[in-house]
Amino acid sequence: MLKLFTSLATTAAIALISGSAFAQGYPERSITMVVPFAAGGPTDTVTRLVAESMSKDLGQQIIVENVGGAGGTLGASQVAKAEPDGYTLLLHHIGMATSATLYRKLPYDTLNAFEYVGLVTDVPMTIVAKKDFEPTDLKGLVEYVKANADKITLANAGIGAASHLCGMLFMSEIKTPLTTVPYKGTGPAMTDLLGGQVDLMCDQTTNTTKQIKGGTIKAYGVTSAKRLDALPDLPTVAEAGLPGMQVGIWHGIYAPKGTPAEVTQKLSASLQKALKDPNVVARFAELGTVPSTDAEATPAGLKSKLESEVTRWKPVIEAAGQYAD
Repeated sequence: MLKLFTSLATTAAIALISGSAFAQGYPERSITMVVPFAAGGPTDTVTRLVAESMSKDLGQQIIVENVGGAGGTLGASQVAKAEPDGYTLLLHHIGMATSATLYRKLPYDTLNAFEYVGLVTDVPMTIVAKKDFEPTDLKGLVEYVKANADKITLANAGIGAASHLCGMLFMSEIKTPLTTVPYKGTGPAMTDLLGGQVDLMCDQTTNTTKQIKGGTIKAYGVTSAKRLDALPDLPTVAEAGLPGMQVGIWHGIYAPKGTPAEVTQKLSASLQKALKDPNVVARFAELGTVPSTDAEATPAGLKSKLESEVTRWKPVIEAAGQYAD
């Protein structure tokens, strides 16, 4: 028995030493960071800003790979199956939490198929409409929508997209179902909103701020707790009478299950540095968002956020009865 115990202890010690040595040398080559959405979208923009800064800190390039499809689950599935060596990462948004309910047959266990690196940012949403839409404020919009529900179209970037989730929450809050128009990405949805082919959309500030400032779309409210420096004249949804609409499209970085803790900690430390990079801070501000805090940009911070968001969105999605499979 003593020999067995000694053998097990020796094996554990060797594994610990090997893991530490691996982490000290990590990374020795480029890292792939998977974005489960199309290039050019809001999550892709956030990823590329963070990846560029982390690359400088880690001394190896982080290559952004777009693996879109199935509301982000294709890219997440690819990372879940990857080698747990720290060279394949995932940057996903709130869809990581909502897919647990939206998809009833996921090829991975949302809460247990990944290691956590940290939260990146929490992007507010904006309720926007085509430029010449009649209502002038959010209260008027709600009244107008309720009176003309059968004539109004609500665009989104596809089932599971941030715009789809925010749209579901909007309909839930005003207790009025609308005709939803899903697109294959944020770009086409915004193009049709700009062209007046659809009436409304609820999307991230990273995708709408420029259009709002340019006056090419009409904005009714932002889903943050306070007004944004980038859009100081735009009231919060709480100010405008929809306090339950407070929601952010948060983003986090994950690694495959089994990735050494020393590696995820090193990545987390690099993420924290990136979120203090003056260029990242400035660009995030232009996009209407702010970097996560050091406490949030940790494995524990992201794990807590994901668990709470899975719980929060489950009843919303079930009440809407809209599933992706």
